Amino acid sequence: MVTRPSIGRAALLVSGLTGVSTLLGFVRDAVIAAVYGAGPQLDAYFVALGLANIVLGLLGTSLTRASTPVLAREADGEEVCRGHRTFDVVLTRALVGIGALSVALGIAAAPVSRLLAPGLTGEAADLLVLLTRIVLVTTVLVAATDLLVAQAQAHGVFRWGALQGVPFNLVMIGCAGLLGPRIGVVALAVGFLVGSLARLALQLVPLVRHRWPVRPRLRGDSPGVREITALLPPLVLGQAMLNVNTLVDRAVASTVGEGAVSAVFLGWRLVNLPEMLVVAALVAPLYPAMAAAAAQDDGRARLRRLVHRGLAVSLTLLGPVAVVLLVAPVPVVALAFGRGAFDADAVRLTAVAVLWFVPGLLALACRQVLVSACYTVGDTRGPVAIGAVVMVVNVVGDLVLAPVLGVAGIVIATSASLLVAATLTGWWAASRHHLVPVRASALLLGRAALALLAATLLARLAVGAIDPEPVWATALLVLVTAALGYQLALAVLRAPERFVALEVVRQLVRR
Repeated sequence: MVTRPSIGRAALLVSGLTGVSTLLGFVRDAVIAAVYGAGPQLDAYFVALGLANIVLGLLGTSLTRASTPVLAREADGEEVCRGHRTFDVVLTRALVGIGALSVALGIAAAPVSRLLAPGLTGEAADLLVLLTRIVLVTTVLVAATDLLVAQAQAHGVFRWGALQGVPFNLVMIGCAGLLGPRIGVVALAVGFLVGSLARLALQLVPLVRHRWPVRPRLRGDSPGVREITALLPPLVLGQAMLNVNTLVDRAVASTVGEGAVSAVFLGWRLVNLPEMLVVAALVAPLYPAMAAAAAQDDGRARLRRLVHRGLAVSLTLLGPVAVVLLVAPVPVVALAFGRGAFDADAVRLTAVAVLWFVPGLLALACRQVLVSACYTVGDTRGPVAIGAVVMVVNVVGDLVLAPVLGVAGIVIATSASLLVAATLTGWWAASRHHLVPVRASALLLGRAALALLAATLLARLAVGAIDPEPVWATALLVLVTAALGYQLALAVLRAPERFVALEVVRQLVRR
């Protein structure tokens, strides 16, 4: 029997291991930027990668989200795991379905590529077709990896899933640094394929260690399979609408100018990394705990507490990060990517994306927690309906703002859509399912806004008074000032979440 860790310990474990992967992810992105710069080759790679993510989002991510609460309930209280027919059926069907879709898209790669990036022409368009066919091979590998991670988390095993980015990023760094100067951007597609194999191999370790039997099964009519099948259509529809946003973002960016796709992608990567550290690390152990609470007769009150805790931790830890990105976007981008072929123009363009992505960062963090709570009570239709509204906001924003504002217009549309999504999801979760303590959450948001304003003003004053020269000194000054200012504002407001950072440190010391 696998001993289940507490939510706090599991979150710390996942956060620590994810931190290692995230650091390597920074190195990977920095190496890629230095080798290729922001130009048509890298634009083509990111567009091809977007298509692979669309396939994974439609089937892989939807299946994982639908399966996680079911697998968590099936594994709860097991003394010895004798296998799960539900998992066997889901895994087999996922591999067959995603494999078939990837083959079809690979055959039609040329017309699909023209649709995805109408702004790429000539050699860049031909390169996009080749890259698309290579990265589509990885979709089956990544889908299998994600489902194996969900199975492990259902049994209370989190470390291997959190570590999967380590071998992947090491492979990508090696391919970009060693092969990139020789064979160009194709090295990234090859690295993505080999790195995906390494991720999958790592998830076989807990499978073997705990002797969880896995068998290929196409047919299955267990209650778990029926529940997942019922949850899947709205999830697929929701992912499809999200993918429309991605498609439109990159298609429009390809028409704005060379390097625009890369600037938007790398800007989001930089903004999203703190969210991955905080929210993804929190939600990974929180989601199974929410599912377990939802299954109990008296679990709704505990579920509300988990939701509020998730919102408090996300906003409190991401608040100072948002201040740094608002006050010093150019130094942060220069520190992260400003070397090699990534010149001053690429830095400035990416900094524009980073600046306007900041509101979306905080909105996405809140939405992740709220959507997970809705899924645990079996509601996928509400988030899907909200996703339709969000899609319209993003697409209309892209088409209206991009011709006028360029990269900034694309990013503003994305952030606006994320803010709308977080607001509507919070309203839905509170009014429909009573999953959000409304008064406490409203006070939490108010305190976070005041603390964010105070920390931003203090950081701007510090930079204006000292004006440090090296970019690392500017970024460090803003980070320290933002963290102290944010914490001081919470203390003045006597906010309960002022102890969040201290609690995290104490748990780290205990471990």
